[in-house]
Amino acid sequence: MIASGGRRCRERGVAVVTALLLTTLAITIVASLFWQQQVQVRSIENQRLQLQKQWVLRGALDWARLILREDARFSATDNLAEPWAVPLSPTRLDRYVESAAIRGDTGSAVLSGLIQDAQARLNLTNLASNGQVSLVEVQSYERLLSSLRQDPGLARSTAQQVAAAQRAVATSTAGMPRPIGFTQIEDLLAVPGYTPAVIKAIREYVVFLPRATPVNANTAPAEVLAARLPNLSLADATVLVNTRRTASFRDLNDLGARLPGQRDPPSASLVSVASGYFLVTGRVTIRQATLQVQALVERFGPTTHLLWVRED
Repeated sequence: MIASGGRRCRERGVAVVTALLLTTLAITIVASLFWQQQVQVRSIENQRLQLQKQWVLRGALDWARLILREDARFSATDNLAEPWAVPLSPTRLDRYVESAAIRGDTGSAVLSGLIQDAQARLNLTNLASNGQVSLVEVQSYERLLSSLRQDPGLARSTAQQVAAAQRAVATSTAGMPRPIGFTQIEDLLAVPGYTPAVIKAIREYVVFLPRATPVNANTAPAEVLAARLPNLSLADATVLVNTRRTASFRDLNDLGARLPGQRDPPSASLVSVASGYFLVTGRVTIRQATLQVQALVERFGPTTHLLWVRED
């Protein structure tokens, strides 16, 4: 009887342990399924927010192109007093973007951006033409680097690399991968002597455009104007920039008349009063998730084209 009672106790104990193990296993399985479901829901939510941000910014780019086309209809010059040059301050989009209304997150969708004249910067594509280094352009870049307290020797090495890239593109054969030239400022890191600190110092003053372009005297900063016009000091360029705030340059004759000690207008290959390339930057934040894009827009008359778009 005692043995029989002990056996029953052991059997009950095993049953209890088995039940606990099964319960623990069931809880673990349910928790795992719940966790996987939460991950999937979060992933879908992130994808939805990413697409939403991309569509908002795509609409902003289309709006910027419309502004530039309208500007071309009514103005033959480009200056910083025109509507395209006014930055878009952070603007709530809750009434337009479905996000905050559903979750009750007030102010969760915010858009900001600006349009910048790409020809307000020194176009480093000018450093070489048809694979040949341009001494005039090298000297111009040397002056800019000096005014920015960077090594002017970078100008010649940069020109040689740009020329080599142009020759590689010109001699590439059909059916073979096309060599990649310089398109972004970060590409300069491939040139010996450039560092992230140098890139940061010159970022707002140089650009790579698809073709050689003059600098727009109506929008360029004093450092770029002084670099572009060899007889113009930085101090005189600063005075020139201040005068255009009152009245922008109507044409090159007007610019020449305001240049110190110079009566003839500068060459149209060096400067202009209008532009065909613009940088559009847009930034959207939805529920603490932020996406920023920058695009290069080409404008010829009433038509605009997106040449590239970068997401940050």
